[in-house]
Amino acid sequence: MPYVMLGIRCLLGCVFLMSFLTKISGRASFARFVDSVRDMRLLPHPLSRPAALAVVVAEGTVCLLLAAPAAPATVAGFCLAAGLLAAFTTGIALALRRGVRTSCRCFGASDTLLGGLHIGRNAALIACSALGAVTVRTDGTTQAAGSVLAVCTGLLLGGLVIKLDDLSELFRPVHSHPSGKPSGAARGL
Repeated sequence: MPYVMLGIRCLLGCVFLMSFLTKISGRASFARFVDSVRDMRLLPHPLSRPAALAVVVAEGTVCLLLAAPAAPATVAGFCLAAGLLAAFTTGIALALRRGVRTSCRCFGASDTLLGGLHIGRNAALIACSALGAVTVRTDGTTQAAGSVLAVCTGLLLGGLVIKLDDLSELFRPVHSHPSGKPSGAARGL
């Protein structure tokens, strides 16, 4: 099980690190994230900026905890990740239930509107967080080849999660404008 835990650490570390970095990459990036929090209409407007800041700090904390070599820190990182993901999922579900349609700013600029895909993605990541937390062990040895495979698998899956919006766009139906020009996935072809 140490390989499973290592792979999940890399998966979640990759996801939370990219989420953190895209939000702090500049004032405009953070301002867009604050706007997306405000657009979800879950909090009073004055609380949108502090809530966005708290999310960014928590995401950075997850990265630090998952990178720490101590087992208690790793468990705390998995638990914090699961808690954040549960809060994000609840927020998305509430916004959707109220009919709010806003862009996903999980990983920077995106035109993809929050939806069921994001709830499913977060649910899968919550399950990974829980599995990671229960597989943390301080004993046991690992082989280098197994560790490399676990790390590469975790990073690959993390990359797929980060690009999930783009990947889902490839499978959306192509619609035509009244002008006869394609829209959707076929736009760039």
